[in-house]
Amino acid sequence: MAKLLSGKEVAEALEKEISGRSALLREQGIVPKLVLVRCGEREEDLAYEKSILRQARHSGIEAGLRLLPETASPEELKKLLNELSADRTVHGCLIFRPLPGQLAAEQREICKALAPEKDVDGCTAASAATIYTGEGAGFPPCTAQACLEMLDHYGIECRGKRAAVIGRSLVVGRPLAMLLTARDATVTLCHSRTEGLGDICRQADIIICAAGRPGLVTGDMVRPGQTVLDVSMNFLPELKNADGSLGGFVGDTVFREVEKTVEAISPVPGGVGRVTSGVLMKHVAAAAERSLK
Repeated sequence: MAKLLSGKEVAEALEKEISGRSALLREQGIVPKLVLVRCGEREEDLAYEKSILRQARHSGIEAGLRLLPETASPEELKKLLNELSADRTVHGCLIFRPLPGQLAAEQREICKALAPEKDVDGCTAASAATIYTGEGAGFPPCTAQACLEMLDHYGIECRGKRAAVIGRSLVVGRPLAMLLTARDATVTLCHSRTEGLGDICRQADIIICAAGRPGLVTGDMVRPGQTVLDVSMNFLPELKNADGSLGGFVGDTVFREVEKTVEAISPVPGGVGRVTSGVLMKHVAAAAERSLK
């Protein structure tokens, strides 16, 4: 049976660090503030939002919420982001992605409306440049950074290891591949249409699932000795819970199969997602500290 890589203790360690930094900022007259921008009512976004607000309360970060309907126009969203960029009391802004409906087609242009120094979730071009060069004012996407926090906390070495990252989104897959490469891992970036995905997974030392496809990674695609981080939060309305209720979240792995073989695996929920909220608070605290300068 695999070791369970719980996000709880990683998040608690981050919370302790950020609370101290927030207290120091408040002593200097700065209240670190985060604003969440959500368009629509996706179950995945609502679950993440709840986690963020809870983590903010525990970390001394002030958090606000700005809502737009799924039918909002790109111009409406850009206007809101411009307002938040000009607000000196706001240190960080997170836009729930992927954007819904007509907004998705213009996501790249929409993100340009946010000031790079307030982009605490790596959605702007400036943040992308930071990931590739290691320099700049931006931050990596929180979920990608949370994977590294998990690996570090549990003492899982990246240097010289083979890593398979399944998922090529700009939110997780691609930036995570760069972050792992910077840690001297040899990375294969895959996706749901990659031929021979099972072979690639079996050859890897670390597998990170972020494709958003429930059941993608099965028991025959893994081997003993591997570490698996399951990033995806897939909502299944038909999932039957222990109390008889319906609706719940699963990752990309068939957990009951994979955990029988690998050395360590993160659960869904309760794994990387919990740490992602802590990383977000860490980025907001850093953005507030930079504002002092």
